[in-house]
Amino acid sequence: MFLVKPTVIVAVCENLLANKLISDLILILFGCSAAAQVKTSRDTKGQFLSVNMAFSVGVMSAMYLTKGITGAHLNPAVPWGRLLPYCLSQVLGAYVASGLVYLVYYDAIMDFSGGVLTVYGPNETASIFATYPSEFLTLGRSFLDQVVGTAMLMLCILGLGEKRNTPAPEELIPPIVAVIVLGISMSMSANCGAAINPARDLGPRLFTLTAGWGTEVFKCYNYWFWVPLVAPLIGGVLGTFMYLIFIDWHLPDPEPPVEPSKLSTISDSELKTKSDLIYFD
Repeated sequence: MFLVKPTVIVAVCENLLANKLISDLILILFGCSAAAQVKTSRDTKGQFLSVNMAFSVGVMSAMYLTKGITGAHLNPAVPWGRLLPYCLSQVLGAYVASGLVYLVYYDAIMDFSGGVLTVYGPNETASIFATYPSEFLTLGRSFLDQVVGTAMLMLCILGLGEKRNTPAPEELIPPIVAVIVLGISMSMSANCGAAINPARDLGPRLFTLTAGWGTEVFKCYNYWFWVPLVAPLIGGVLGTFMYLIFIDWHLPDPEPPVEPSKLSTISDSELKTKSDLIYFD
């Protein structure tokens, strides 16, 4: 009978749950809490920029917390190895974080919505958690929006550790990535929220499905939910190819390691002989 050692099970759980889950939990808890605060206060306790900044702080905090263990993979559109377990853990983390936001802001959400949880209308609250397109936006434009945003994310972060270029100090990579995310959020989120992260959108959307908003969170806007799931994956690949074609292939080859020079040594007997000769002279 095949038995899995308890140490293996613990290691797997520690890697996937304690790191991937907690990283996306922090990201969504910061961002969606800010969205709830701004939405339910009707912009009197924060603005749209507050949400962008909160997500960026979440990115930085999660990266610092988990970077030394798992490389701080917060976005399934970025790492391709171990894709399935990463995605599942990140979606679960986003789901749990959405539940925490809902509990913290439950009274405010109910007061704002009048107890009716909807996707449409001036008192809708579904956008606190997941992203939705503007009513004037076409399907093709929204898809392009997500592709471009994620491609820019990949293009900007891939060179941060490139030794042949101008690498960023390793300790400063989390805040630099956070600033990149902030820039994308501030410039490319008006159309449909700049999810640029399948787990960031799917986890909260699943939560709203089960917490009272119902199936409309998937049916609305002609089943638009698949756009922030598929488009960022394509954008991630596109951004990687752009980096390879326009940057990586043009960088100089790394210099070969310099072998330590072979220094000639003089034995003690030789040194003594030379000393005697010098003394004799």
